[in-house]
Amino acid sequence: MEQGDSPVEEGSSASSPERDGPMAGESISKSSIRSMPRVNKFDTFDFEAGRNSLGHNEGLSWVMITKLAVQSIGVVYGDLGTSPLYVLPGIFPNGIKDNEDILGALSLIFYSIVIIFMLKYVWIVLSANDHGDGRSSFRRTSKMLLNHLKFYEQMFYGNESTNCMLTRSAISAFTGGTFALYSLICRYAKTSLIPNQQKEDREISNYRLQLPDRRQKRASMVKSWLENSIRAKYFLLLTTMLGTSMVIGDGILTPCISVLSAVGGIKMAASSLTDNTVMWISVGILVFLFSIQRFGTHRVGYTFAPILSLWFVSIALIGIFNFVNHDPSVIKALNPAYIIAYFKRNHKEAWISLGGVILCLTGSEALFADLGHFYIRSIQVSSCGLVFPAIVLAYFGQASYLRKHPEGVSTAFYSSMPKPVYWPMFVLAVLAAIIASQSLISAAFAIVKQSVALGCFPRVKVIHTSNKVEGQIYIPEINAFLMVACVGVTLGFKNTLQMGNAYGIAVGSVFVITSFFLIIVMIMIWKTRIIYILAYIMTIGVIELVFLSSVLYKFMDGGFLPLIFSFLMVIVMFVWFYGYRKKYYYELDNKVSADELIKVASSKNIRRVPGLALFYSELVQGITPMFTHYVANVPALHSVLVFVTIKSLPISHVSLEERFLFVRLEPQDLAIYRCVVRYGYRDVGMEHGVFEEMLVCQLKEFIENVELDLDRQSSKVESGDQEGIRRDRGLVDEALKNGGITYLMGESELVAVKGSAPADRVMINCLFAWLKSFVRQQDQVFMLPRKRLLKVGVTYEIS
Repeated sequence: MEQGDSPVEEGSSASSPERDGPMAGESISKSSIRSMPRVNKFDTFDFEAGRNSLGHNEGLSWVMITKLAVQSIGVVYGDLGTSPLYVLPGIFPNGIKDNEDILGALSLIFYSIVIIFMLKYVWIVLSANDHGDGRSSFRRTSKMLLNHLKFYEQMFYGNESTNCMLTRSAISAFTGGTFALYSLICRYAKTSLIPNQQKEDREISNYRLQLPDRRQKRASMVKSWLENSIRAKYFLLLTTMLGTSMVIGDGILTPCISVLSAVGGIKMAASSLTDNTVMWISVGILVFLFSIQRFGTHRVGYTFAPILSLWFVSIALIGIFNFVNHDPSVIKALNPAYIIAYFKRNHKEAWISLGGVILCLTGSEALFADLGHFYIRSIQVSSCGLVFPAIVLAYFGQASYLRKHPEGVSTAFYSSMPKPVYWPMFVLAVLAAIIASQSLISAAFAIVKQSVALGCFPRVKVIHTSNKVEGQIYIPEINAFLMVACVGVTLGFKNTLQMGNAYGIAVGSVFVITSFFLIIVMIMIWKTRIIYILAYIMTIGVIELVFLSSVLYKFMDGGFLPLIFSFLMVIVMFVWFYGYRKKYYYELDNKVSADELIKVASSKNIRRVPGLALFYSELVQGITPMFTHYVANVPALHSVLVFVTIKSLPISHVSLEERFLFVRLEPQDLAIYRCVVRYGYRDVGMEHGVFEEMLVCQLKEFIENVELDLDRQSSKVESGDQEGIRRDRGLVDEALKNGGITYLMGESELVAVKGSAPADRVMINCLFAWLKSFVRQQDQVFMLPRKRLLKVGVTYEIS
């Protein structure tokens, strides 16, 4: 951890480094807040707001793209880069029977990397970012981000150099992974199972999709089917959860197989060491790795990039050395005919060996999941410029060595190593394995955080480990779970062979799920020509299904592990989402009507006390029934009342100027407002002091804007209107002066009504209640000061 940094927990009194605003410890001045663009507003609950246009700026220079490309090497490619440690032993677990099989396996590796890693992920899937156009999104997004950087720099950093903002600019550029594709589909079609969409959401700059102009019938058909079929919506959600669970499973298997493979090389120099000794050394490294997670991984790109860059250069040079000194004829493997000959000779055994071939693609799915940290062009530059050539040369070098020494296949990486560089490469391999593990662990933290933001995972403690570098988070519960699971897998399997079987199923499943979502995006959003879609299905789609069928064949030989883990994870995620959805629909069906609100607020039995009250609710459309329960128990309302809803959108980031959305409830003399505070699933909530200052400032801005808009609509300006503005703003100032800000919140308990189906009773009364007993309370999630918080308990009987 850097000097001066300290961990910051979401929900603590310290400000979060990832929030939009100044660095931790700084405060936003009122003049800075007032310099922001005017707050969005709407005049009714569902009235579409006007557009906010972002200015344009020039795209990123190639100097910055190159810097980000170098940084990405240390973050994105650890898993893919360490795959030469264990691929060939996984393909030939029983030894090499025919020397020609080496050429067939090498050809399979080469074309798998070209088609899946390079073609699918680097050039096709990366276009499916959550801006959704699938075409030239890099230039548009770069301009948008530079405009945001300029705005934030002027607002928060004054004349400070933008050098310190390099990492900040990289984050939130795009967000990849299964959630990105799912959120992209949800934004284009109404497939979300939580009905909290608003027309105003589409006016957010990041939300709008740049779509092709041509319209095709099949796109409308698919969209209509997804919107009208509840089964299709649940299928999409469950598939997303499954894909997410598989990637989190990689956070278990990657450390195990990478570290165990790297440490296993020590037996080449010390043959007296047993497998058990190697296993316990690996366990020690894993425990150490998870133990240091709480300190954070600051400047992870620039820290890890030199090590992995040296690793890639080293394996490339060793590959060239082996290629030249052993059997250069392996270049013949570029001819795909050797793949056909390989299958003709080995039949079923060749198909089974695909479970080892797929291991050369491990990390490709993380390439998409880690996209949120870097620009597309930087990923493509680093992939084509260093990573692809290096791993290809490494495999060709190992194959060249094995053509002369087939007996060394079980330790192909270390056996093909020139003796003078053995120990340096051993140390470098262990470091590369640790970096690969770190990448997947960090990805698991990020995915869980995103799942929590979208209501698909129980609320957990999220600690921000750096006040200076964005994206550095630590989740103690997930870290402890991953450590126990990694140690258990390592002790249970003891070798990389069965781990490879488990790993292959996780990787193959993610490949197929990503392609499934990508095909929907091609049809419905990109409106790609049918010939291209069929070509994708018949090539990449078929190849991935064949890979998946091969690894599933090894289900009983370790392949069951990721499926069991994913099944349990999906159950947890679905139970939580099910309870969350039931609660939302209950509040939506029982929301307070406008007439009832006026009746309650105007009642003579209700006292108006000085102060500004923020009443928190998850309901977007209307007033939560918790309000009437509160008034019935506490017959008093503050002089200014704001119903606040914290809402997560299916986009990665919502800028500050588009975050607050206000409406004024009638009659105006009641001084009651509604405010929807919108976050992307990568955004972090602001500390309560900053949040209060921004909300109050923008509330006053909203009051003024509403009056001015009314003036424009009536084509006249009266002195009484200016007086109304001063009166309403003065009412807010007086409330803050005399009573301050009070937080109101309901704490609900869900209970299935008598006569409910047994499944509902189990889901609500048992599973959801059990999960809720372990999670953090909402006031902790929203970072509310407990000294000014009033909570009211209520029980919802869910049918």
